[in-house]
Amino acid sequence: MIFKRIQLENFRNYGSLSLDLDEKLNLFLGENAQGKTNLLESLFIMGMGKSFRTNNDKEMIGFGGERARAEAVILDDGGREVCVDITYSKEGKLIRVDGIKLDRTIDLLENVYVVIFSPDDLKIIKDGPDNRRRFLDRELCQIKPVYYSDLGSYKKVLKQRNMLLRQNCSDRDLFDVFDESLADYGTRIVVERTAFVKRIEEISKRIHSDISGGREVLSVSYETKIDTDPSVSAADRKEAYKELLKKSFDSDLQKGYTGFGPHKDDLRLEIDGVDIRLYGSQGQQRTASLSLKLAEIGLIKKETGKNAVLLLDDVLSELDQSRQRYLIEAMSDVQIFLTATGIEEPLQRMLPAGKSFFVSGGNVLT
Repeated sequence: MIFKRIQLENFRNYGSLSLDLDEKLNLFLGENAQGKTNLLESLFIMGMGKSFRTNNDKEMIGFGGERARAEAVILDDGGREVCVDITYSKEGKLIRVDGIKLDRTIDLLENVYVVIFSPDDLKIIKDGPDNRRRFLDRELCQIKPVYYSDLGSYKKVLKQRNMLLRQNCSDRDLFDVFDESLADYGTRIVVERTAFVKRIEEISKRIHSDISGGREVLSVSYETKIDTDPSVSAADRKEAYKELLKKSFDSDLQKGYTGFGPHKDDLRLEIDGVDIRLYGSQGQQRTASLSLKLAEIGLIKKETGKNAVLLLDDVLSELDQSRQRYLIEAMSDVQIFLTATGIEEPLQRMLPAGKSFFVSGGNVLT
């Protein structure tokens, strides 16, 4: 899977843009705040239907405009061209694939797999658990579209339950209705995340060992209050979840929000048995972050048989030369989009041949 062409109309700071893309490397150079990340964002939404920067679709619309449009021609592994067209307006978002309107964003998934890697991702280890949950959710939504649906439903029910808690509603019968749905979606999410983390640990552990020269052992596990024992039936797991909700009701009512569930879970990352979220050096944390991101690419290939497209948003400057080299060599068989303010000669020699674009004020020169 590769992007062959991208066209933008009134998208962020781009009035009109059409680019033919290289199948290996596309390098976007320019000063900060010129629109480089906006280009990566336009590619990301082609795979996920939403931005990696905001939940507000209206932000895609250029200043003073009524609508924005992004269109990409994607070449699948069989050589077939697929056209994805997304239009944003004040009324909402319209997605078309090969001219056919999609009723649900979930139907867009699996046309192209995209993985974004930015300086924020390098901080995934030391930042709060919400970033680590976002890492899990973003990848699972691509690999398993049904997870996308379950996660959306869970968030909707959770929002309604929290609203009742903030209103100091104590109608237990009403909460039983919400807890039934919350436990249903929540247990499915936890089971999928647990299985995903086991698979991602297997790949990232090997990558981390390679980067560290075999000197360190990375372990990744999923932290949750929900029973993930595979011998427990789905029905029993759901009942146990509902029981926990009942026990925590008074506490939830006092706080005004639901205190446990997938929205509070976390990833535990250790090197040689030490929790690197708290005690890891910056180098260890960055190596672990890089290992997780590369494991994403590997897992997509393993699960779907298809290569993902890698979006590198000004991240190489944050890595030392050895990690830069490992990342580039590991990604030799995928299409790469790379943004940077400049590329030093040693790094330039490591990069594969491709196309370079120069970005300035929403204009792109080749």
